[in-house]
Amino acid sequence: MTHERDVATGSSVSGGTPAAGGHPTGQAGAGEVGTPSEGVASSGGRSQRPSSRAFREFVASGWGPRPDVRPETGEGARRAVARREALSARFPGDRLVVPAGGLQVRSNDTDHRFRPHTAFAYLTGLGGDTEPDCVLVLEPVPGGSGGHEAVLFFRPRAGRDTEEFYADARYGELWVGRRASLAEVEAATGVHARHLDDLPDAVAKGLGEVVVRVVRDGDPAVTDRLDAERLTHDVDLETAVRLDDDLADAVSAQRCVKDDWEVEQLREAVAATVRGFEDIARSLPRAVAHARGERVIEGVFAARAREEGNGVGYEVIAASGEHACTLHWIRNDGEVRADDLVLVDAGVEADSLYTADVTRTLPVSGAFSEPQRRVYTAVLDAADAAFAATRPGATIREVHQAAMQVLAERLADWGLLPVDAATSLDPQEGGQHRRWMVHGTSHHLGLDVHDCARLARETYQGQALEAGMVFTIEPGLYFRTDDLLVPEELRGLGVRIEDDVLVTADGCENLSAALPREPDAVEAWLADVQGR
Repeated sequence: MTHERDVATGSSVSGGTPAAGGHPTGQAGAGEVGTPSEGVASSGGRSQRPSSRAFREFVASGWGPRPDVRPETGEGARRAVARREALSARFPGDRLVVPAGGLQVRSNDTDHRFRPHTAFAYLTGLGGDTEPDCVLVLEPVPGGSGGHEAVLFFRPRAGRDTEEFYADARYGELWVGRRASLAEVEAATGVHARHLDDLPDAVAKGLGEVVVRVVRDGDPAVTDRLDAERLTHDVDLETAVRLDDDLADAVSAQRCVKDDWEVEQLREAVAATVRGFEDIARSLPRAVAHARGERVIEGVFAARAREEGNGVGYEVIAASGEHACTLHWIRNDGEVRADDLVLVDAGVEADSLYTADVTRTLPVSGAFSEPQRRVYTAVLDAADAAFAATRPGATIREVHQAAMQVLAERLADWGLLPVDAATSLDPQEGGQHRRWMVHGTSHHLGLDVHDCARLARETYQGQALEAGMVFTIEPGLYFRTDDLLVPEELRGLGVRIEDDVLVTADGCENLSAALPREPDAVEAWLADVQGR
């Protein structure tokens, strides 16, 4: 059967799971082939392709043999075996469906760069721009003995004698390059692979007798298909098909403690991020000279991220001057002035999809002014207090409280609080110091920049820290230009210092320690990197 994606509609003609997103008319930048009078199939007059018998026969001929590739099973895939076994034990007898997700359309004719769903990447070890529309199914082993068989449903490359080869903008080799065979996917993952067209029957088999659990936000097309199957088989959604959050929550909880390979991936991401910050330091004179200097900073870091990894782990924050007081400033369209502080929050995402998350606040001139240094030192002291509180058995809440203690006392010393520090720190009657730092001090880090985020709030903040957990420490102070409660010399100053922290058996390790934090060390580092 020819598994052709209709270029005009973006739908799957083969009857398998519909593709999410995709090109309605083919990739941008590809010119039209032929004209209607030359025997072409037209898609609304926008994209045309030949369809004559002569063309089909000619395009299928004259190709050399494809290489026989048997990739080695990657380390991430080998680690995924134990992860699947742990998940299997959590849901004995249930069918578990974990989609990678589909492409998302951008600007009508192109797709955003693909990134698989985090749960899928974690349970397969597949990262980067791994083929969209894959679905991992953990099928319960029959006979009640427990355990699951892992099956990866995947759309393999089509033969060169098919229309898909030259005409399908989603899957065709002439459009997206050489794609893997089922055998190659099995070799890379160590998981049995089947054609994606088999997925609907596989997940609907025995529906009503076996509970099917789905990572609901993995791929809307998959959840819609399962809902349709439920209606076809006249079974109750609540008892037979669980489109709830239990499965995704369980995978999120599993990721809290990283193994040694995951930690190594994070180390690599942090090391590349450090080099990206060095690029930023060298770019500061050019940023000052540019009308949109923040874009200069963003651009040089993004280049490093693409050269050494999969890309940025999140949108770069390059916030100069008062923009640093907007916590998620990603517009990055402002100028960078010589007397500014510039707050840069950025992280390289490795090819394995593990990401760093580091923030440094740099004096553009190379030296902190007295008010800048005063605020910076307060934030650094708060971060150091949070580091001192980080150890096995402590909680993220306690780490946060240690940082807040320092900031509240410093703000009280500066005369900015309407109450004393102790009153401001009271959880019921206080909180005034949080006016200048409304965010939390820490979040888990891993495959997602805010990893394990599906944990319940109380669990997230109150669970005991364990060796192998990785999270951020990132206090800050932000004094907006229109804040009349702070002295004028502090208005427009925003400072955040963020490091990536590994909990060890007896304390913690700062994974991003290669980037200086002390103000004198920051100034010396800038001078050294810039060759001054």
